[in-house]
Amino acid sequence: MTVQELPKESLPSDVIASPAAAALDSAHIGDIEGAFGTIRLGDDGPRGGWSGRIRTLLAILGPGLIVMVGDNDAGAFGTYTEAGQNYGTSLLWVLLLLVPVLYVNQEMVLRLGVVSGVGHARLILERFGKFWGAFSVIDLFILNALTIITEFIGISLGLDYLGIPKIPGVLVSAVVIVAAASTGSFKGFERVCMTLVVGSLLLIPIVVMVHPPIAQVTRDLLVPGMPAGADLSKVVLLIIGIIGTTVAPWQLFFQQSYIIDKRITPQFMSYEKADLWLGIVIVIVGATAIIAFTAATFAGHAEFGNFTDAGGVAQGLEKYVGRAAGILFAVVLIDASIIGAAAVGLSTSYALGDVLGLKHSLHRKVSDAKMFYLVFAVIMLVSAVIVLLPGSPLGLMTVGVQVLAGVLLPSATVFLLLLCNDREVLGPWVNGQALNIFTAAVIAILVILSLVLTAGVLFPDMDAKAILAILVAGAAVFAASGVGYVIYRRFHPVALQGGPVDRSRRNSWRMPPLALLAAPKLSASSRIGLTVLRTYLLIAMILVIVKVVQLALGH
Repeated sequence: MTVQELPKESLPSDVIASPAAAALDSAHIGDIEGAFGTIRLGDDGPRGGWSGRIRTLLAILGPGLIVMVGDNDAGAFGTYTEAGQNYGTSLLWVLLLLVPVLYVNQEMVLRLGVVSGVGHARLILERFGKFWGAFSVIDLFILNALTIITEFIGISLGLDYLGIPKIPGVLVSAVVIVAAASTGSFKGFERVCMTLVVGSLLLIPIVVMVHPPIAQVTRDLLVPGMPAGADLSKVVLLIIGIIGTTVAPWQLFFQQSYIIDKRITPQFMSYEKADLWLGIVIVIVGATAIIAFTAATFAGHAEFGNFTDAGGVAQGLEKYVGRAAGILFAVVLIDASIIGAAAVGLSTSYALGDVLGLKHSLHRKVSDAKMFYLVFAVIMLVSAVIVLLPGSPLGLMTVGVQVLAGVLLPSATVFLLLLCNDREVLGPWVNGQALNIFTAAVIAILVILSLVLTAGVLFPDMDAKAILAILVAGAAVFAASGVGYVIYRRFHPVALQGGPVDRSRRNSWRMPPLALLAAPKLSASSRIGLTVLRTYLLIAMILVIVKVVQLALGH
């Protein structure tokens, strides 16, 4: 009889705490091999002195930086430059509001990965059933495929500006991405990604060349406001676009699986959180830089308020600042698109490997994980070819990315919250009450914004009054639901299953094998919530499909 077959009560605590307890791929167990250092398996004692802590941090660095910098991808460049060229720096405050949302979402995923050792898609499948498991993978696959196409659109725009032939340039980019991930060396792939992370810092010299007004940038970053005289409906939809491109569903799946593949254990949780914070700082600084220098470049010129695409921004930088600024922008756009494509593609391969029980690790050679690498390569090459095909509906695909992201993100966050309150999965690492309240509020906001975004795509002529009506009605419904829930729980308190959470065992606790977990017991409110969510997703997806067909037919 194997460990997987033993009843839970017969397992000694050291087996349950073992890093191998729930691992779905044996390659996920071993030394932590980072771009800047290695931590041997079992070397989990206290780090003495600053030098020891810094060496440990350098070895851990990677997951947080890659997922955050990968988030400033081609889609983000398009959204941020549109905000800067059309509305100046007036929407910078949205970025600062997203910091706690980014951290809370990614910190919960970080905890799930480190403690469970199982990918996000597989946990959804095991804890919520085949419907939600299949939905999470299929929807993620479609959304990621469309997102990768937008990454290659970004690469093609950068190549066009630099005067590099698009066909060979895009195909070479795809081959380079596939080759970087297919060496069988996790450390080698991470070093390539960290080089691209450093490349993203080329945004700073552009800021220096453009020298936007720092006082105005600081004010608009800290003081919320709306651009004067602008169409409110367009501004609200752009704000939702900024939120959607900064907080994306693929981030949840990628970071959890990548942390598992890097073999990070609970002893190094604080170092991984520092890695995440560093990534958040870089993504916010980068987004701020893009909006600020785009706004300053076009201010007072005819192009202000007439955004076309990121290629047009590169041309504007050359026209008003200098050729060097345009070249740097194009290079950073290509850099961001490459790291974005790699991260999004891997999130797909990891999810399929999780759900289908395939070998799925960058530590493995291609010959030892054929399907994992094949899925990654096919997605990259097909996406590149689609971008190169004459007549491809690239604009339609970009709209599809925005809408699907808006539909999927609230559901992804719901499952994230439920998993982080599942004691079978996280034990002493489950959420506290304050975090649950904050996350529930975030979910409510995301659902409302998702409704606005979906409605905006389905009905392009929707005016500001309709948008405000959706926002007000949504806020009222969620506020009433929250008050009703509090009142209900006051008269029908729920006893905590298993008593209070004992958090003293955190550093030694790991999730047991999936087969040994007790079946989840969802409360009535959770079941109702999932039913409502399923209904919303079904209706939204049908409406989106109808609209996409109409657009494809030219109506």
